[in-house]
Amino acid sequence: MSRSVRVNRRQFMVNSGKIGLGAAAIASAAPAKGVVGANERIRLAVCGLHNRGFDHVRLFPEIPNVAVAAVCDVDENVLRQRLAQMEKRNLPKPKTYTDVRKLLEDRSIDAVCVATPNHWHALIAIWACQAGKDVYVEKPCSHNWWESRQLIRAAQRYNRLVQHGTQARSSLSANEAIQHLRKGLIGEVYLARGLCLKRRRSIGHAPVTPVPPGVHYDLWTGPAPAHPFTRNRFHYNWHWFWAYGNGDLGNQGVHQVDLARWGLGVGFPNKVTATGGHFVYDDDQQTPNTLNCAFQYDLPGGKRKMIEFEVRHGITNREADIGTEKLGSGNEGHTIVGDLFYGSDGYLELGDEDTGNAYQFWLGSNLKAGPHAHEGGTRYHFANFIKALRSRKKEDLHAPIEEAHISCTLVHLANASYRLGRTLNFDPGKQEVIGDEEANRLLRDADRGYRKPFCIPEDI
Repeated sequence: MSRSVRVNRRQFMVNSGKIGLGAAAIASAAPAKGVVGANERIRLAVCGLHNRGFDHVRLFPEIPNVAVAAVCDVDENVLRQRLAQMEKRNLPKPKTYTDVRKLLEDRSIDAVCVATPNHWHALIAIWACQAGKDVYVEKPCSHNWWESRQLIRAAQRYNRLVQHGTQARSSLSANEAIQHLRKGLIGEVYLARGLCLKRRRSIGHAPVTPVPPGVHYDLWTGPAPAHPFTRNRFHYNWHWFWAYGNGDLGNQGVHQVDLARWGLGVGFPNKVTATGGHFVYDDDQQTPNTLNCAFQYDLPGGKRKMIEFEVRHGITNREADIGTEKLGSGNEGHTIVGDLFYGSDGYLELGDEDTGNAYQFWLGSNLKAGPHAHEGGTRYHFANFIKALRSRKKEDLHAPIEEAHISCTLVHLANASYRLGRTLNFDPGKQEVIGDEEANRLLRDADRGYRKPFCIPEDI
C-alpha cells in the first residue's frame, strides 16, 4: 500500500472520530435535534439482530462516544442470544424491545439503525424520521420504488439524516479507484459489469408449522400479507420471497449495482431488461437464482452507457481476477462478487466490500498492469454516519438516501422487468415506466399492498 493511502486512512478515521397504531406517539416522540457536540454521547437503537444488525451492535461502540442504548427484535430467542454476546464483550446492557413503535417513543435515542428484513426497512426509517431520529438503513433502503421516494420526503420534511448501508461508498480503495476513472485513466468509460455469483444451497420445501415460542410473527410480518409460518419464510430465507425480499439482486447485488452506477457517473436509466429464472433446484424459492440484467443510459449528444448485471447461485467460473485471492475470497469459485469497468483505453477490476474493495487497473491495448490497492470499508461507513450526526451536514454523508433511492430503483426496475417478462422504458424525470401501468404498479407496492396498520404514509 502506498504511503499516501496510509495517510488518508489515518486522516479519515480522525475526521470520522405515523400512521395506524401508535402514530401519534411516534410522530410526537422527540423533537428535531440540533448539533451533537463532539464530546456528547450518541445513543443508537438497532432494529433487527439476527444477522447484519449484530455488526451494528459490535462495531458502532468502537467509535468514541457512541453507545448502542436499545435493541429491538421480534424474536425473543435472538434477543437473549445477542444480549449474552454483548455481555461477553463487556458492552453496556441496552433497553430491549420487540415492537419498534415502543422503541421510537424513547426520547433518549438519537438515531435508529434498521437491519430488519427488507419489507420493514422504509417503514421503520420513515417512522424514525417522524420521531425526530436520524437513520442508518441497511440495503436495500426500500422494498419497492415508492417506499424510498417517500423516505426521501420524510427525511426532508423532518430534517433528518439518512445513511444507506452501501458501505463501499466509504471504502478508501473504492473511492481511489473511482477517482482514477474520473481522471480518465482508462479513457471514456462506457460499460460497467456487476457480478453477484454466490453459491447458494437449495432451501428445500418447508411445511407450515406452529410459530416458535418467543417469536412475534405478526410483528415480523408487518406490512406484508399474512402467511402461515414456515421456516423458509423466516430467518434469512425470506430473501427469496417477493413479499419480503428482492432476491439476490436486492440482497448482495445492490452493493455492486451502486458501485457500477457510481463508477459510470449515471443516475436513473432509460431502458431496463432482465431475464432469467429459478433453475436446477426444486424448492420454495420465488425469486430467480439466475438473472441477467441490462440498464441502458441515453446521454446528451447521442452517446450511451450501459450497466450489465448478473446473479448466479450455482457453480460458476471466475471473471478476470474477481473471485481469486487477489480480488476476492479465494474460496474456489464459491463467491465471485465485484464490478468490472470498461473504457476506451483499459479496464478496472473492483472487488466487493467484504474484501476491502481491492482493485486492479489494466491499461492500454496491451493491458499493462496499472494502479492497484486494497483497503477496508465497513467501519469507515459507520464512522461517516456518526461524523454527519455531529456536523448535521447532509453533504457529509457518503451514501445519502437520495443516492440510495436511485440505486435501489435499478433493482426494482430489473425485478419488475423479470416478473413481467418484458423490457421497461423509464422516464428519469418523471420516475415512471413509460406506457406500462402494470410495471408502475409493481414499483408502487410490489403488487402486494400493505397490511394495516403497517402502511407507508401517503402524505409526507
